[in-house]
Amino acid sequence: MFDAIVIAKDGDTQTVTRTQVSPDQLPAGDVLVQVGYSTLNYKDALAMTGAAPVVRSFPMVPGIDFVGVVIESSHADYAPGDRVILNGWGVGETHWGGLAKQARVKGDWLVPLPEGISMRRAMAIGTAGYTAMLCVQALERHGVRPDSGEVAVTGAAGGVGSVATALLAGRGYHVAAVTGRAEEAEFLRGLGASSIVDRTELTGKARPLSKERWAGAVDVAGSTVLANLLSMIRYGGTVAACGLAAGMDLPTTVAPFILRGVTLAGVDSVMVPGPIRRAAWAALAAELDMAKLDALTVEVPFDQVIDTAPKFLSGQVRGRVVVPVAPELE
Repeated sequence: MFDAIVIAKDGDTQTVTRTQVSPDQLPAGDVLVQVGYSTLNYKDALAMTGAAPVVRSFPMVPGIDFVGVVIESSHADYAPGDRVILNGWGVGETHWGGLAKQARVKGDWLVPLPEGISMRRAMAIGTAGYTAMLCVQALERHGVRPDSGEVAVTGAAGGVGSVATALLAGRGYHVAAVTGRAEEAEFLRGLGASSIVDRTELTGKARPLSKERWAGAVDVAGSTVLANLLSMIRYGGTVAACGLAAGMDLPTTVAPFILRGVTLAGVDSVMVPGPIRRAAWAALAAELDMAKLDALTVEVPFDQVIDTAPKFLSGQVRGRVVVPVAPELE
């Protein structure tokens, strides 16, 4: 038996408990992993609080990320002792996730832990950091360069936003960090932000077109925030959209697209093919400033996970949250 966070549902009543489960209860998969570290993300918070229908089957172990050591494997690419990362693939939603001492998953979902990254730092990066890299790569694929002009990052003090800010600054971009928390300005400048933008500038009703302001943007918010961003992007610019923290709707018009040639690039991190995942992780290992990563990372003990989850929804969480499950594996 081993410790796990388990979400259960009885009728309309959802419960979240720390409990003991058996390896026999784990779902099917060809690789069994001893989890070293997991994380807490916005999606995990939605799942544990029941604020959104993230979980598709019950009972469910949340945790969309984990890193650990292979215990058993019938997959050709992995053997006992290998260190592996998992992000996405519905883990924590339709398949038991990383907030448990063990996880059984499909080997095709795994990525080898890159050389030079510790387990703890791999989870400090996690889905949020990996998604941030996919967003940065999307901007560059669409021609947004450091000399194109300032790039906005919404939700800049959160998981994706903080890593995106650090990555973009590291590549020489001028970053406008958009946040609703003025007290985080010093933290964001420490990550490399060149300016701080109050979120209220992007929360009013969007005009079809506003004054051109940014060459591109990374958006985690959606809804009115994204609509305002699109109206302010310079001619030929791109917005990489990867989240819906402000809502799933998009109250905009076609004006930015047909009058300014703006591109809205959707960024998915859940179902990305293996080669793209490996490339993103290799880029993160090569260029992410680990001192900045450490500065935006906090640890939450396993026994405090349930109490911490609601804080995401009330905007009380900054940066990345790592959960040590079996840190002795490091």
